[in-house]
Amino acid sequence: MMMKKLKIEPYWFWIGSLFLVMAVLYITHLITGQTPSRVAIHIPGLNFDVFWYGIWIVGGIALGAYVISRLARERAVALFDAHVPATLRQKPVSDLALPDEIQQILTKQKISTLGDLLLHWGFEPRNLGLNQEGLEVVREKLVAEPAVAADWLNDAPWRVWNPEHTWNGIGWALILGVIGARLYHVMTPSPSMAAVGIYSPLDYFRNPYQLINLRNGGLGIYGGMAGGLVGLWIFTRKNRLPLLAWADLAGVGMALGQFLGRWGNYFNQELYGRPTNLPWAVTIDPMYRLPAYSEFSRFHPAFLYESLWNLFAFLVLLTLARRYAHKLLTGDLMALYLVFYAVGRSLLETVRLDSRMLELGGLQLNMAIATFVSILVALAAIIWRLAARRRSRVLL
Repeated sequence: MMMKKLKIEPYWFWIGSLFLVMAVLYITHLITGQTPSRVAIHIPGLNFDVFWYGIWIVGGIALGAYVISRLARERAVALFDAHVPATLRQKPVSDLALPDEIQQILTKQKISTLGDLLLHWGFEPRNLGLNQEGLEVVREKLVAEPAVAADWLNDAPWRVWNPEHTWNGIGWALILGVIGARLYHVMTPSPSMAAVGIYSPLDYFRNPYQLINLRNGGLGIYGGMAGGLVGLWIFTRKNRLPLLAWADLAGVGMALGQFLGRWGNYFNQELYGRPTNLPWAVTIDPMYRLPAYSEFSRFHPAFLYESLWNLFAFLVLLTLARRYAHKLLTGDLMALYLVFYAVGRSLLETVRLDSRMLELGGLQLNMAIATFVSILVALAAIIWRLAARRRSRVLL
């Protein structure tokens, strides 16, 4: 018996390579105590700097989106195979007796079987590279095929998992995610913002320019999650897609994006924890230390803790999405992502220094706002899924 060839998804090469880069960067830092410059590229003509922080965040978003698109394709193919018989999928396109010009265009698109043609037609016929006349010819030929169902041509079941939805929808999620993240930060500015004259939310409104000055930092992840979810809701509603099903995949991609994005904090020398002499402590240059800790140089690498926690969350979520999706209810993966992040963030707050504390009636409580929000998010996610499972049992 021949063993089935192991297929490795392309994104694993990117993840492995970036993990290796991270390891080399941090080991070098531990040996030298030096951190690379915040600036990745300086554009002299514009006197403009491109920061590593932004590069790592954008890279994380892009790789997370790519993983989502691959997961969507897997689901599309599985749904396609469940509806379209193998005998039909394997028939050559030449059996349709298409005009030579159309046949050549399809060949260039690497479409050689009816399976290839029906899959891509179900996603979006216009992406086949044919003009309207050519599409009509192909449709007529497919309609004439006895085994081809009408709904495969008009609104294919696998349309909802078109990988292109990932790239078309990410703009909505990003724009509203950034707005949400900024609003969350404006309402809960961290103590370190005092360095630029921000002590409370009112300081932002006294100086409106600071509301949009992202170069000084200030994006809150929970606000980003809420805004991104609104963006996803708008996109899925416009395109008649299942919101929760896509939110499940979004959770997988977000965990990966945060794993990479947190390395932007390393270059910015921020998101560090209490002073420590542990072997893996991060060295912070004097200019980036909080005033109360100026005499210390080595701190808990809080950014690294969160990055590794998000990597763990990504591996768990990806495994569930690929191997155990049939055992999950729609929404379970997103809920688990929220619980993962909430638990990780609560643990992280035990070592962080730059956290805004919760106030109640003018009394400051010994709890970070992020911890309080994390507890609420985790409880809400758990209650939501327990209720969903209870409803599913009742329906059965």
